[in-house]
Amino acid sequence: MLGYTFNTLPVLLCLIHYGTAMSRIDPLVDTKVGLIRGLRASDGDYSMFMGIPYATVDEANPFGPSQPHPGFDDAFEAYDDTAKCPQDEDNEIVGSIDCLHLNVYVPNTANSRNRLPVLVWIHGGTLKTGYAGRFVFGPRFLVKQDVILVTLNYRVGPYGFMCLDVPEVPGNQGLKDQQLALKWVKNNIEAFGGNPDQITLFGESAGSKSVDLQLIYSKEKLFNQVIMQSGAAVATSYVKDPDSTIPLKISEQLGFQTADTKEALSFLASVDTNTVIAAATELELSYSPCVEHDFENVERFIHDFPINIKKPNLGNLPTLLGTNKDEGLMQYGTKTAEEILQDPNVFFKHLNDNFNFNTEELNEMEQVVRNFYIGDEIVSENVVEGLIQVYSDLMYSYPTARTLQKYLNNGLKNIYYYLFSYDGGRNFLKNKYNMSAPGAAHADDLGYLFDVSYMDKNPAPADQLVIDRITTLWANFAKFGNPTPQTTELLPVLWPAATKDQHYYMHIDADLTVGKRYFKSRFAFWDLFYKLNEKAQKGYKDSSK
Repeated sequence: MLGYTFNTLPVLLCLIHYGTAMSRIDPLVDTKVGLIRGLRASDGDYSMFMGIPYATVDEANPFGPSQPHPGFDDAFEAYDDTAKCPQDEDNEIVGSIDCLHLNVYVPNTANSRNRLPVLVWIHGGTLKTGYAGRFVFGPRFLVKQDVILVTLNYRVGPYGFMCLDVPEVPGNQGLKDQQLALKWVKNNIEAFGGNPDQITLFGESAGSKSVDLQLIYSKEKLFNQVIMQSGAAVATSYVKDPDSTIPLKISEQLGFQTADTKEALSFLASVDTNTVIAAATELELSYSPCVEHDFENVERFIHDFPINIKKPNLGNLPTLLGTNKDEGLMQYGTKTAEEILQDPNVFFKHLNDNFNFNTEELNEMEQVVRNFYIGDEIVSENVVEGLIQVYSDLMYSYPTARTLQKYLNNGLKNIYYYLFSYDGGRNFLKNKYNMSAPGAAHADDLGYLFDVSYMDKNPAPADQLVIDRITTLWANFAKFGNPTPQTTELLPVLWPAATKDQHYYMHIDADLTVGKRYFKSRFAFWDLFYKLNEKAQKGYKDSSK
């Protein structure tokens, strides 16, 4: 049964499912933005409200901030989850600006007397791709845990992450889209039988970094807990300074040459989104959150680099965070020996992305890191394990460990740390790219949280056990702020919170075990490296000055 407002009770009694005889009647809820009609799910005891628009984009300035959706005069039929923001999806240009939609999946147990905790999902995709639909993010596994799941779209690529020197496009538009979605959930989830004071924000990869950025910089408490899977904003190569050349480059690629940013934006606003995305793809542009310039009457979201922020704006929220054991496997698991040989300067590139070293320092530090990971060997297929490890550590694992330590040092409590190592039939990226190398690659955990549409609907028993365990852990955290409030047959060990001195973690594999401080020698190396080179980090600001 779904939540409703009492003044609409007579209408909804006729429309909401109370028994099996009426199970085919579509659910209708009365929200603050109007009536929304959903669908009964065919694969479980829940309802789906899909493609609900939460914000709109100004067609005259599609690269600028979005505005809250005005709501509905008639009942909105929330049946379609296929909207995508403009992007290059596996070499196919797709999407439109009318994409700022979200999906709400509600167990039948939710009602005004039984308000359920809410999990709000932010997808990854390097800020270039991704969308919130059931094709990847099917809700079946999570809603079985008596939680409401919300998945949301946000603008990616040039429409979401151009950071310029003009107030019309100050930067971080995609992150501001996410905030509007969170405000929508906070204001409307009660109508679906959700608890607006029990919202957990979670995400993976770029989605996880987005969660961290929302935690660090948000000024309004729109969520109560966070889960960060394989991504932390403190990765020093992630947040960058504004780059006003991007619209000029895309315009030039399309035959319109100008040195004026506003002229380029005006031209690009008149061009079909597919054409803009195609040009950006040809230029191999990348996108990042940025430290926004200060403009009059424009509210900044990111005002300084994450490495200079000691404590999140929102203070002490329960946090669950971790990484996969072999994050870098995606980078090297599908490469041939020849392809690996073609990138002999991989250590140089990693350090140059993260630090402001002069040439002599860069060469010296490159040798130090190279020796630690591959000794005196050249970059080749013979040292793939070391290449996987350095990529994992710099991009995902060590930034997560740094975030854990920073938050603990600054007084945050109730932080739960994990390592996902399971290698089964639903490992997401390994399945997608047909990787046979052993290990748990980046994003491989997604297949155990979500009912991915193209995966087997009847998982193998070992995979089903991991699905049941990880969804229960995440749902327990959403419900109690603790992934293991008690031991059960399914969860036979308690997961202790990490402390400043004891980095307890849950090792999620075929079995659940508790350990302390994973990848000890590698992280000790980077602790020393960052301590010695602290001021060389990109974005570093000396707080003593």
